[in-house]
Amino acid sequence: MIDSLVTAFRAPDIRRKILFTLGILLIFRVLTNVPVPGVNQDRLSQLFESNQLLGLLDLFSGGGLATASIIGMGVNPYINASIIMQLMQGVIPSLGELAREGEYGRNKINQYTRLLTVPMAFAQGYGFSVLLASNQVIDSNPFFSFETLSLLISFTAGTILLMWLGELISERGLGNGISFIIFAGIVGRIPHQAGPIVTGPDGFLRIIPFVIIAIIVIGGVVFINEGQRRIPVQYASRVRGRRMYQGQTQYLPLKVTMAGVIPIIFAISILLFPAQIAQYFTASDVDWVKNAANWVVNNLSNNNVLVYGVLYFVLVVFFTYFYTAFQFRPEQTADYLRKNGGFIPGIRPGRPTEEFLARVTNRITLGGALFLASLAVLPLVVSALIPGTSGLQLGGTSILIVVSVVVETMKQLEAQMLMRNYEGFIR
Repeated sequence: MIDSLVTAFRAPDIRRKILFTLGILLIFRVLTNVPVPGVNQDRLSQLFESNQLLGLLDLFSGGGLATASIIGMGVNPYINASIIMQLMQGVIPSLGELAREGEYGRNKINQYTRLLTVPMAFAQGYGFSVLLASNQVIDSNPFFSFETLSLLISFTAGTILLMWLGELISERGLGNGISFIIFAGIVGRIPHQAGPIVTGPDGFLRIIPFVIIAIIVIGGVVFINEGQRRIPVQYASRVRGRRMYQGQTQYLPLKVTMAGVIPIIFAISILLFPAQIAQYFTASDVDWVKNAANWVVNNLSNNNVLVYGVLYFVLVVFFTYFYTAFQFRPEQTADYLRKNGGFIPGIRPGRPTEEFLARVTNRITLGGALFLASLAVLPLVVSALIPGTSGLQLGGTSILIVVSVVVETMKQLEAQMLMRNYEGFIR
């Protein structure tokens, strides 16, 4: 692998992409230490120590939320906007047709997602500003003041800046930019989370289960990500000009986890969103609003491990199927095979092929979904059984995201190298 890295750096275009990606991630880490004005850091630290939900949100902002930096909202508004746009494609026929128009349609949907991100960032930024004002982290009116407006503009601008940086990575660097931003945030926060546990009494004994889980998760994620069902496809003999080409047998690879790491990211965003909104109203003067907000925070966050774990499990399974349905369409694949003279041995072309592909996809997706969901909630179970390790409750999810991003990036880098007849990473 070291030889492959050296070889990759010798190629000027690959070296530029790697250095560009690293440069953008460095800018992201610098931005996490640029605070917005007027924030009492001591009160902010006390607020985060007493609120585990904010700690979970802070993990995906790379520590920017705990320091009230200009990128404190992270890419959560963009992820929520992406989820809404995915759902709307199944509800609004015109958006569904636009999504099937190739690159032009994807670019238009991405443009709509960017536009939707702005009001989503505005709403979440306002909620966090109200939360800070209600807890005397900033000296202002909890609902509107110049300080609140300043924070709101800063948070919204920071989210737009992160979205732009992520798209720069996707266009000029390696891998998916938004996934890389989340990856950098998680990696930057893992030492901070693990530090208090390791340095505490019997710290190394309590960290051992998580180390074992990490090794199992890394091996399992790589194994499942590379797992696929290879369906044989036979092409009939074809005549082109004066030549006859004999039929060929190829394979249609169906991955176990076509959706990759997206279901994990979507599930966390959806799961934390109601608790995040309710958190802003826990200091309300209206009793019923305050009680309802406290109920949502206590039952839809990791304060209630049972409810949180069950919802987390179900959402991961749901989004695995949901995103796979957008990634792989059996009817389009069956139509493509029919038009090109291909068929699956023992399966008639057309509708029977479509039904066969749909049945196989559902079966392998079920295994992948249950695997991802089980690994996602396993650290919750371990942390509930081992006192003092609640700070690593997102450890399994963090490893899932980090390993998936690394594997996908290695594949893209390997593809770039193989185009130049270099030896790739994955043997």
